[in-house]
Amino acid sequence: MRKKAIILMIISALAFALLNAFVKKLDQFNVYQIVFFRSLGSLIFTLPFLISNKIPMFGNKKLLLISRGVIGFIAMTLFFMSLKYLSMGTAVSIRYVSPIFAALFAFILLREKIKYLQWICFAIAFSGVLLLKGFDSQINNQGLVYVITSAFFTGLVFIIIRKIGKADHPIVIVNYFMIISAVLGGVLSINEWVNPSGVEWLSLLSLGVFGYFGQYYMTKAIQISEINQVAPLKYIEVIFTLIIGAIWVNETYTIISLLGITLIISGLTLNIIIKNR
Repeated sequence: MRKKAIILMIISALAFALLNAFVKKLDQFNVYQIVFFRSLGSLIFTLPFLISNKIPMFGNKKLLLISRGVIGFIAMTLFFMSLKYLSMGTAVSIRYVSPIFAALFAFILLREKIKYLQWICFAIAFSGVLLLKGFDSQINNQGLVYVITSAFFTGLVFIIIRKIGKADHPIVIVNYFMIISAVLGGVLSINEWVNPSGVEWLSLLSLGVFGYFGQYYMTKAIQISEINQVAPLKYIEVIFTLIIGAIWVNETYTIISLLGITLIISGLTLNIIIKNR
């Protein structure tokens, strides 16, 4: 089971990395249009799943489900915006500080304890962000604000999902997120809509496919193995993103960039190990 879980996490990481790369390459479209197609592509999978399994798609905790969808839309939009200003590897790495915000929200709102060693892990991860901000000349301040704000809202999403708990099926939660994002993305993109042509249709719709399977395989991996064994593997997405960015998008990284990214991922990986020990 452990070997299968590792394979599933690697596939998930690759799917998310490809999603990031396609968003980066589709810069001729405004970010809301990209959000619209990313959400629409996932609905092709979530709606039939709910219907075929006779799962009530409106769910039980409707207010929390709507809140998760709206805040998730904000987080996703801001992250896609950041990709227009930052290299993919940098944006993905900084976005992964979202569990730190989630832990802080849980500490303040849910009175959950944070272990002393976890604070050290958080400090290591944030030192990586500070290193990128202070010493990497390639860092764009606007992009940095977008991605850190995205991580902030993603951390809030984690808390909302915790509050939903087992009251609603995971696909119901994802479906709300995708419907709300598709509606908001579609409405906000009307004034700047660019009609896709040829292979652009395939590229845009593939965003939802990569996003759905990335989430699906990650969930399956966590279900069949212990969290502390497979959760750190999700950071392989950063490695895949760095490689794809260098080969396909011609991105370059300085020693400072790589050191900052390493600190972020190291701190977050250690946090998972300590938290689940």
